[in-house]
Amino acid sequence: MYLTIGVTGHRDLVTNEVPALQEKVREFFQQLKTGFPDLKLQLITPLAEGSDRLVADIALEMGIKLVVPLPMPQAEYERDFSSPAAIEAFRESLTDAQIINLRMLPEAKGQPITSAVRDRQYAQLGIFISNHSQVLLALWDGNASDAPGGTASVVNYHLTGIMPGYSMADDSPNLLAENENDLVYHIVCSRNRPGGRPHKDRKAMQTAWITAHWGFERGDHIPLDYQVTLSRLQDYGRDMAKYRSAIEKEGVDLLENAPDHELPVGTQNIAEQHRIADWLAIHFQKRISAGLIAIHSIGVMIGLIFILYSEIDGLDFLVNIFLFAFFIGFVLYKVGERRQWHRKHLDYRALAEGLRVQFYWSLAGVIDVQSAEFAYDNFLQKQDVDLEWIRHVMRNVSLARSRDNVPIDAWVDWVIEQWVGDESGETGQLSYYQRKEKEKAARFKLTTNLGRLTLWVGILIAIVLAIAGSDMSDTQQKTLLILMGTFPLIAGIRDAYSYKKAEKELIKQYRFMSGVLANARRLLDSSDNPNFRRRVLRALGTAALEEDAEWILMHRERPLEHSGFQ
Repeated sequence: MYLTIGVTGHRDLVTNEVPALQEKVREFFQQLKTGFPDLKLQLITPLAEGSDRLVADIALEMGIKLVVPLPMPQAEYERDFSSPAAIEAFRESLTDAQIINLRMLPEAKGQPITSAVRDRQYAQLGIFISNHSQVLLALWDGNASDAPGGTASVVNYHLTGIMPGYSMADDSPNLLAENENDLVYHIVCSRNRPGGRPHKDRKAMQTAWITAHWGFERGDHIPLDYQVTLSRLQDYGRDMAKYRSAIEKEGVDLLENAPDHELPVGTQNIAEQHRIADWLAIHFQKRISAGLIAIHSIGVMIGLIFILYSEIDGLDFLVNIFLFAFFIGFVLYKVGERRQWHRKHLDYRALAEGLRVQFYWSLAGVIDVQSAEFAYDNFLQKQDVDLEWIRHVMRNVSLARSRDNVPIDAWVDWVIEQWVGDESGETGQLSYYQRKEKEKAARFKLTTNLGRLTLWVGILIAIVLAIAGSDMSDTQQKTLLILMGTFPLIAGIRDAYSYKKAEKELIKQYRFMSGVLANARRLLDSSDNPNFRRRVLRALGTAALEEDAEWILMHRERPLEHSGFQ
């Protein structure tokens, strides 16, 4: 799993500052390697002269992968280099790098590339780097500037979502939303030009972490929230490595029944990441389900022991069994808490469902493959800050897709059958949600009926004791009293288990998604127009992402607890 660093910086560095800048960049990379040893680093850089070149050289020296987005066709981009030697160094660095060709904006197509058009292309480049990185490394003098695509503008966009010279309405859709992807590491530098000294409050070679969450204050360490986010990303990477062999054998491949069409670049990466997340979600779901069953079974046992001990003399040994059972339940709870079964189950399921939408959208051409924006930045944005790591995984796989390879229309039909399906089909989520709704409804009905049964059994036993209790032996009375306590105990534990599993709420969610999918299928069948069908699939994906967010919020309130049966 990658921790992705974007870089922005001045081209006109001061020569005598370069050695110190190199050392600061090296220290920055080492800080991340030490803090997050299980994450591989990758650097997004356009390999421009100056700061980009400096950082890329250090990255290559330290074995860090390069991802190179080109703001315009390579031949045109190379016109911005100052010498043949610089061009040669640029081309050499492309050899082992992942190259991403960004689109030419509409106003540039078929027109001479003027300085104004170049600025817009560089602004788009800055947006791409910001949106697809977890940390933005800025070699910057700290002075504000409105130059589109300049270092100050890219830093401003990363912190605020506003890029000067770009349409805020089009390119900052989440301007007022909480933004956790705004972490900047600032290395102060000078510029080799008149008035190129750093900001009056800064000294060259100073370093600081900056985020909007700090009110743009500067600090010498990564804020705790961001450490948590990156730690979650690292945990996911560890689990990927730990269970890799089992995932390869048992994981579900979304492309298993794919037709023999040209596969859009990068789609395989999304499918592979879904395979991993889905398997891990199921794995930890089994752990948490087994834990819930065990703890609630122990709850029944403890309650029964208490009733027997209260009603029957001479069973003092039950106290030891009571304590032992409680201890086992507590140990099970602590193991689940320490290994984070509950959190990992929820997070990995949310990631898997997000990747499912990302996969089908990408394959069907629902999203604008040429956009510099990250298409899923609102996914789980209203939820816990911990969940930002999920969008980071989706950012990583988004990097792999081609920006100039639009999927053919033939994929739309396959996506409809595999994703939506129909009521009687074995594929698609329509039949899945309908089946799960029936299963949850049956289980909830069992819980309800069990509660009613125990109520009437309790009333019946009370009537029997009231009428014939004086004629019964002491043993018979105690037996009825034990039954009178046991039946409600079982019903109560079953009801608590049903609450933990959120059966009642899930029935509503499954019913809602069944209706959404049925409506989607009806609309999809009513038209052969690929563009209309893509609109329907976009709406379906949005509904699925919202349902996923609701699901994770609901289950976060129902963790594994040793006292859950009380």
